[in-house]
Amino acid sequence: MLEFAAKYAAPLFLIALITVFALLEPRFLHPLNLFNILRQVSISGLVAIGMTFVILTAGIDLSVGSLLALCGLVGAYVAKGGLADRFALGTSAADAGNPAVLAILAAIAIGLVGGAIQGTIVTRLRVPPFVVTLGGLTAFRGAALLFSGGGPISGFQPDYTWWGQGKIGIVPVPVIIFMGFAIIAHIVLKHSRFGLHIFAVGGNSEAADLNGVPTKRVIFLSYVIIGFFCGLAGFLLSARLSSAEAVAGLGLELTVIASVVIGGTSLFGGIGSIFGTVVGACLIGVLTNGLVLLNVSSFVQQIVIGVILVSAVAFDQFAAKRRSS
Repeated sequence: MLEFAAKYAAPLFLIALITVFALLEPRFLHPLNLFNILRQVSISGLVAIGMTFVILTAGIDLSVGSLLALCGLVGAYVAKGGLADRFALGTSAADAGNPAVLAILAAIAIGLVGGAIQGTIVTRLRVPPFVVTLGGLTAFRGAALLFSGGGPISGFQPDYTWWGQGKIGIVPVPVIIFMGFAIIAHIVLKHSRFGLHIFAVGGNSEAADLNGVPTKRVIFLSYVIIGFFCGLAGFLLSARLSSAEAVAGLGLELTVIASVVIGGTSLFGGIGSIFGTVVGACLIGVLTNGLVLLNVSSFVQQIVIGVILVSAVAFDQFAAKRRSS
């Protein structure tokens, strides 16, 4: 019974939430609203995919919101031709090629560097992930404020904003990207040697090390992966809002960690899935959207999400004790 509850609690709760909101507010099931939920979920959902890799290794990353903001700013700066102006290259991003492509590459590059720095400190200097990423939360936010001078970068071309606001058919572009990477991440975790190593390290790092698993490399790569997703999400968020700001992503770490944990990934590591993370992200998106439609205060929304997160962690600890007994 416990195993069944742990495996299907999030999907069942998601279905129950959708049913309740549909009964209380008919507008909830309108296609435009449903696609709006998916578009909102796609940004935090991408970061949650990366967080799944980290938490599966029994790690944590509290810096994702700050790193996302920094990545979005750098991408926007490149798209506006900032590097060409600064280094007198005599060409703008639009002249050099597609500014959106250059922005994506720049944002992801910053995310990879940020993830690599934190992964190196965690694995080489053996500083606890909580401490490292707590420092990263402040450092990356400070870097974003310094880089932007405290102001936003806005006024993008349509080929840039298309990535955040456009559609392919009736499906928003960010949703397609989110689902595509969710499928790729699922395949990597379930059907690759690296995925097996992720679960092995999270289950018992010492035993994994004795069996030849390169634990330090696996943990390092998990932080690089989440850095990649922060970069991609930072770009998509700036494209969706048509503005990049240093204050973007405030509180994102709570939403992302909640999505992963509510989806069934254990904070102790070694147990979890990308499917569960996607369900967890959708659950929070549905909950937030439904409460907004019902005119529930944003303060109450934060309380509800906090209570759900604590309940999920408490259940995770209870389940872990039952499994070990």
